[in-house]
Amino acid sequence: MKNNTQQATDYLRLYDELKSERSSWTPVWKELSSYLAPTRGFFDGQTPNQGRRIDHKTLLDSDPCLAVEVLCAGMMSGLTSPSRSWFDLTLAPEELMNLPGVREWLFEIKKRLEDVFAKSNVYSVLHGFYQEIAVFGTAAFLVEEDARKGIRCRPFTIGEYCLGTDAAGRVNRFGREFFMTAEQMQSAFGAAHLPPAVRRECEDNRQFRWHKIIHLILPNPAYNPAKQDQAHMPYGSVYLTDNGHLLRQSGYREFPVIAARWEVKNAADAYGRGPGWKCLGDTKMLQKMQKTKLVGLDKSTNPPMMVSSNVQGEVNLLPGGITRFNGTTDAAVKPAYQVQPDLKSLEASIQSVRDTIRAQFFADVFLMLSTQNYSNMTAAEVAERHQEKLLVLGPVLERLKNELLDPLIDRAFNVLFRQGLLPAPPESIQGLEMKVEYVSMIAQAQKAAGLAALVQGLNYAASLAAAHPEVLDRIDYDRALEEGLNTLGVAPALLRSEQQTDQIRAARRQQAQEQALQSQPASLSQPAAENPDK
Repeated sequence: MKNNTQQATDYLRLYDELKSERSSWTPVWKELSSYLAPTRGFFDGQTPNQGRRIDHKTLLDSDPCLAVEVLCAGMMSGLTSPSRSWFDLTLAPEELMNLPGVREWLFEIKKRLEDVFAKSNVYSVLHGFYQEIAVFGTAAFLVEEDARKGIRCRPFTIGEYCLGTDAAGRVNRFGREFFMTAEQMQSAFGAAHLPPAVRRECEDNRQFRWHKIIHLILPNPAYNPAKQDQAHMPYGSVYLTDNGHLLRQSGYREFPVIAARWEVKNAADAYGRGPGWKCLGDTKMLQKMQKTKLVGLDKSTNPPMMVSSNVQGEVNLLPGGITRFNGTTDAAVKPAYQVQPDLKSLEASIQSVRDTIRAQFFADVFLMLSTQNYSNMTAAEVAERHQEKLLVLGPVLERLKNELLDPLIDRAFNVLFRQGLLPAPPESIQGLEMKVEYVSMIAQAQKAAGLAALVQGLNYAASLAAAHPEVLDRIDYDRALEEGLNTLGVAPALLRSEQQTDQIRAARRQQAQEQALQSQPASLSQPAAENPDK
């Protein structure tokens, strides 16, 4: 059994290994931060509350930063909009949805998850998350339990944390270093767990010096599903100082860090590459072109001058200024050379580079999606306008579904369930796994092609039925309705169950039969009277 000192040494070694793997990525991240996200990134041993100065001598054109913001806003409104529903909960197979109470239970779970997302800081964290993943290709945040709001998210910026993956390429290791004052450490960990030097700072009321803290979340080698204590949870969590003093050891029942990559070159990479990597060269070129344009403008309006030796005193270049000159032939002051920059061609070249950068960040796609009015368009028109462009985003959105959306919903559901904030499932489905269906704007636009194919197929069947009505017997219109509504993002809870539908149809048939009987002539509906002469 290792003592605390040996354990702390092992944890510091593991953290150093994670930092060593990260070191080759840091130089590129610094460049990306300088040119595309000057307010993001945590490098070179920064401490909190240090204002980071933006180098405006390098960052002369803010259009790349605007393209990043458009992508960030587009991902936010298109994938996880706070103002509209972006996911539904179902079961597989779909027949289970018709069991009593299942639809109502899933709808209630969905509403409670949406309420928790709305009142917590999830959406504010997601906004920065999309900016980080667009520029650096990697983004992460931590989902913690919160007694008041259910969950609470802690955002991170690039350079602040390290990641590690398992054999399948999934992120399952996390390390970060951050800073706390002595007062904050005492509040978070308790005075009994602080190093002696930090305790003395608290006692002497010297509580505002920053101390570096290391936080590690790793797979727990002592995991035992039969035991429920923190020492045997699937993931271990360790806080320690940079000189090896253990502050807290605990655990998590599921990996609490939501870490996503835009694209991964190979499964062994812990970090990803995003649009910022591809357009960094274009961004540098744009800044250089802007500098060239400004120099040309400066030289054309304030050119370098040649001054005659006969000039008396200093040259006055102000409007209306007088410069005294003794000579009679040559001009006293004249431009050294004429500068006439072709500003029209230069602006066209700059605009071309801007368009390239905007295309790399899918700014045209998201501006088109956000300004489109779906109410006046058929499904075929939506598919035609969006399918081709969204195919480019397809692999990225699938990765975000697997590494961002699914883990976020799973983590929030598990936390709320353990807190007793979710209703118990019906007995008929206990132990079954829920399925998440995404109904965001982007998800609907991607599914629009499927709806167009469904409508086209039904129209084709209707055209055949004009000659052979019996072909409609092969069409399950109830199933077609469900598929179409799912594609449009209509909540499954709005559909009646099969049992309710059968009851309504049976009542309608009975009513139709009664009306038919009432409409028959009396001679046909009553038995013939006996012949008295017989």
